[in-house]
Amino acid sequence: MDADQHDHRTEIRDFLASRRAKITPGQAGLPTSGRRRVPGLRREEVAVLAGVSTEWYTRLEKGHISGVSEDVLAAVAQALQLDEDERTYLFDLARAARPARRTPSRRRDVAVPPRISWLLDSITMSAAFVRNGRLDVIAHNALGRALHAPMFDSPTTDKGGRPNFARYHFLDDTSHDFFVDWEAGAAATVALLRAEAGREPHDRALRELIGELSTLSRDFRTLWAAHDVRIRHDGVKRLQHPEAGELELTYQSVDLPVSQRVVHDLSLYTAEPGSTSEDHLKLLASLAATAHHAANTDTTQTDQPH
Repeated sequence: MDADQHDHRTEIRDFLASRRAKITPGQAGLPTSGRRRVPGLRREEVAVLAGVSTEWYTRLEKGHISGVSEDVLAAVAQALQLDEDERTYLFDLARAARPARRTPSRRRDVAVPPRISWLLDSITMSAAFVRNGRLDVIAHNALGRALHAPMFDSPTTDKGGRPNFARYHFLDDTSHDFFVDWEAGAAATVALLRAEAGREPHDRALRELIGELSTLSRDFRTLWAAHDVRIRHDGVKRLQHPEAGELELTYQSVDLPVSQRVVHDLSLYTAEPGSTSEDHLKLLASLAATAHHAANTDTTQTDQPH
């Protein structure tokens, strides 16, 4: 067995075991009498709930998922009471196990089409940005740049100045000041990367990112070991901005297909109408528009023939 296949089986084993440990017999509708050596359900109890043999489920939990039918996977997902994101992740793991063995490859980044840049620039009262599955910000409007200025100005950006939410969150201490609810944001960030690892198990850049964060951040290692998964990203974000002060914003992410193969994520941050946060966001939008105009003016003057 090569290292790639071993890692995949380990991921399946740890994910299923972690979900099994979260369910009590009472939650599963099973008798609760008697002393139990481990928290959660036993393997044989999951097998009964899923309608399969204990031997079969034990083999599945050891990572032998290739060839398992979707009906059986659905039964296991129901027995483990997986939510929609966890269920999708389990099916992604099964799909990744079916093709012939592959070595990790460096996936080519797909450029954001001009129409997407025009769309972002047309949004003036919401901070908008596009990110890939590795949580790199690959396009943004002026307010999106201004709102996340601490992250864009962080030394954790790459050589091209492109920020990454995970690197900023875990490798820059200023993120603790910027994100008011740092712990919740950190957990969501790791869960998003976990879901991407299920979708793209052969993405070398993603593996390198996870390896880097695991090596340099104890917080990341702890959260990664929890095997939590998140696909959809929306809710409320509280930020302590160096120029605009405290902001409480709602955010929504939607799928953004940029090619037949690649789907990125479009995120929008906005404030409740009439709120103090809306006033602060308007101030930030004004500052961003002024800076953007000044930058364009300087560029135009520089391009003029002398």
